[in-house]
Amino acid sequence: MVLSFTGEYVQKLDGKGRVSIPADFRRVLETGDPSWTDGLTASLYILYGDHLKEQLHVYTVEEFNAVAARIKSMPLGDPNRTRLSRLILGQSIRLDVDKDGRIVMPIRQRQKLGLTDGEVYFSGVGDHFEVWKADTFQATVSDRLSDWLADQPDDFDPLSLLGGG
Repeated sequence: MVLSFTGEYVQKLDGKGRVSIPADFRRVLETGDPSWTDGLTASLYILYGDHLKEQLHVYTVEEFNAVAARIKSMPLGDPNRTRLSRLILGQSIRLDVDKDGRIVMPIRQRQKLGLTDGEVYFSGVGDHFEVWKADTFQATVSDRLSDWLADQPDDFDPLSLLGGG
């Protein structure tokens, strides 16, 4: 069974950049880290590329390695390989979860979110999870999604977008 990142959580980020990873997300990180064994802590990759605007993406080691392998399999000299290498591989960082289930988010990534301390919003989206400044998520994603849902018919089922299958 492949676990995926699901759910939404709000966590506190302290002045030193420490933030707790939700327990459910830590289980997914552990199963997606080939070096992890019981008693050890998992590693993760934070992607902070310019294309992500006001959010960060967090991947398991296995998922990030799969993305990296796809980039590396592109032909040498392909300008898209160069772009992806810079955006994905160059603008990512590997971190370890500590024994208390926290990471220390580097200052560069905190600055990208506009955070020195405060509330961080975690949103599971399957193969990775997003990290946002909590009020930015509300204004950028949550409000837009609510507006979109309000425009749908009363009997609208979002699962209908998956098609028959």
